[in-house]
Amino acid sequence: MTPPVETPAPPGTDVRRFTPAARWVHRGTAALMGVCVVTAAFLYIPQLAVVVGRRELVVRVHEYAGLALPVPVLLGLASRAFRGDLRFLDRFGPHDRVWLRAALRRDKRPAARPAGKFNAGQKIYAAWIAGATLVMLGTGLMMWFTHLTPLQWRTSATFVHDWLSLTIGVVLAGHIGMALGDPEARRGLRTGTVSEDWAAREHPLWRP
Repeated sequence: MTPPVETPAPPGTDVRRFTPAARWVHRGTAALMGVCVVTAAFLYIPQLAVVVGRRELVVRVHEYAGLALPVPVLLGLASRAFRGDLRFLDRFGPHDRVWLRAALRRDKRPAARPAGKFNAGQKIYAAWIAGATLVMLGTGLMMWFTHLTPLQWRTSATFVHDWLSLTIGVVLAGHIGMALGDPEARRGLRTGTVSEDWAAREHPLWRP
């Protein structure tokens, strides 16, 4: 599909990057994902499991947090601006392929990495984490409602759930690490605005 046309941001001090709806969707999803990751760690790492002791409670918190994980995004769909962000995330254009090639070459020059509101790395991450969340939800439901599926399905679901959870933990660590290295991107998620200089440098094809 052809990506939406994006033009450089106009000059100014600050530009609006995210609406309150988008910021709250991100915060809600991050909080629920954090609960899932922490409770999973307490369930599967013996040294942590003995600290809590109340395994049944941890299991229930983990299950309900996982079940609620899609809720912030579903609520966010009521916002037109958030739906617009999703459309940008869902479309790859020629400039995204250029960005990926530059990233693989470790070329950090702004001119070599053209990006719209979201760069190619952010688009790939969003698509991957959305798919992984759906798989985790499906396999988790199989493990939760044991009477609905045969034993072989539940065994396979447990295998996929466990290993995918480990992969998600590693990917999330990388995501958080990159965010820590970009204070301006964090400001955009915290306040909704970023500097025009940052927008022109990191997302030159974006029109606020």
